[in-house]
Amino acid sequence: MIRASRCSVARLRRATEAHVRYHARHRLEAFVGNREIRSLVEPHRGRVLALRAEYEAGFRHIVNAGAAEGCFKVASARLVSYAILDLGMGVAAWYREDGELAEDAIVWQYSDFALRLAGASPEG
Repeated sequence: MIRASRCSVARLRRATEAHVRYHARHRLEAFVGNREIRSLVEPHRGRVLALRAEYEAGFRHIVNAGAAEGCFKVASARLVSYAILDLGMGVAAWYREDGELAEDAIVWQYSDFALRLAGASPEG
């Protein structure tokens, strides 16, 4: 049986990997979506902001669960979730398929960054 704390570590790693991979594969859409949200008019802007808040809350929930289990050490789960989301969104601005690092290498490294932000070692 997998310990609960290992589950939270794995959940944060998988969530971060999916987030980063999306931004690497959908750079244009992500870049425009992240940078031009202010251009939306209501009620669309409010709906998109609500969806983004729900998405962030999912990351925060994972971090809070891991902190309650003792595998994450954070002063603010919200701040950690914002930092992880910003890391992933930044990939849309600079990542290129023909760049120095392959997508899988970036995804893995960014998930390590996320675990470190949450106060866990990447090994669990």
